[in-house]
Amino acid sequence: MKRNLYIVALIVLTFFVISFLTNIIGPLVPDIIESFDLSLTMVALLPFAFFIAYGIMSIPSGMLVDKFGEKKLMVAAFLMSSLGAGLLALFPGFNMYLVSLFMIGTGMAILQVAINPLLRVAGGEEHFAFNSVMAQLFFGLASFLSPLVYSYIVVSMADQGQADFFISILSGLVPENLPWISLYWIFAIISLLMVFIIGFTRFPSVELKEDEKVGALETHIELLKQPMVILYFLGVFAYVGTEQGVANWISEFLQTYHGVDPQTQGASTVSYFWGMMTAGTALGLILLKFVDSRRVMIWFTLAAIISLTVSLFGSKEMALMGFPMVGFFASVMWSIIISLALNSVSSHHGSFSGILVTGIAGGAIFPLIVGWLGDLVGLQMGMLFLYIPLGYILSIGFWSKPLITNKTLSGKIQE
Repeated sequence: MKRNLYIVALIVLTFFVISFLTNIIGPLVPDIIESFDLSLTMVALLPFAFFIAYGIMSIPSGMLVDKFGEKKLMVAAFLMSSLGAGLLALFPGFNMYLVSLFMIGTGMAILQVAINPLLRVAGGEEHFAFNSVMAQLFFGLASFLSPLVYSYIVVSMADQGQADFFISILSGLVPENLPWISLYWIFAIISLLMVFIIGFTRFPSVELKEDEKVGALETHIELLKQPMVILYFLGVFAYVGTEQGVANWISEFLQTYHGVDPQTQGASTVSYFWGMMTAGTALGLILLKFVDSRRVMIWFTLAAIISLTVSLFGSKEMALMGFPMVGFFASVMWSIIISLALNSVSSHHGSFSGILVTGIAGGAIFPLIVGWLGDLVGLQMGMLFLYIPLGYILSIGFWSKPLITNKTLSGKIQE
């Protein structure tokens, strides 16, 4: 039991690290543009490089986990992440940044596939739902903290008189005009520590349930012939595209239209976006005990659309409050889309999950489109494109007809 609880803690830590590395690009965007003299389209290639790794690696990762096991794949994933971050830290430049983010994204994609079945076995099936929610809360906590860490480091580096020992070491490792690169030294070290922690950990044997197995290529092709599978894949694609399309441009938008310092207030607003998303997840869990998930999806998506509109066209104060509220109302979308999807097919859930996770590649496409439009017509108008994926997510609440729907406290299965 002790070993199992340790594995659960290790998996929760892994979720934390994944999030800490994944959601830092947005706060960095203004610094990156200035450091490498980039257009909005060019800087949007960075999240593209990261999230396209999910599109390429999610299904192959499942097959690799089946062949080599969770431990070896997790070690390989963190090694790749450490190497990718280390390369950027040693050789800072835009092209190296693209390579680095693809390597880190590949590692994160492998981890996402490997850890969920492990969490079920290590914590016990009866505790899987609780442990999954706990892991997601730590995932959200890391997304909240990483912009604050960035803000602390760059502000401290600018004020050398107040710099502590840690900041002084980082200052000596990075070019004076690129203080934000120091984050990637931290990422490289954290990932390397995870390699050693996992390497010296004894893992339990994981036997996948039939509906967790990835399945052969023929199974994926069979699933992709079903319109419902494609529709839910597009739902995940639209959700992650919306999430990253907002988060990656918050700081740049606030600097461009309201003169907000990206290293302080801009970074904290991105932090609040992720913090409110975590809070919204907790509220969503409560609501789903009382209300059909499709209704929750409709209400929250409409509120997200309103919040985005207020953020884009309101005053500075409204934008500073509105963007975090977009995160709050977007919080339930991922879990509801995934649950509706898996409850809409009767078999091959493992293969279907692989297809759905591939939809995370939406985080590559939508920020890129927003950046391209931003160069053409301005970032404010470019972000209007996000109404399209939000509209699609809203539609899911109307057309979805799952075989099983969420049970509420009334004791009835919602029809």
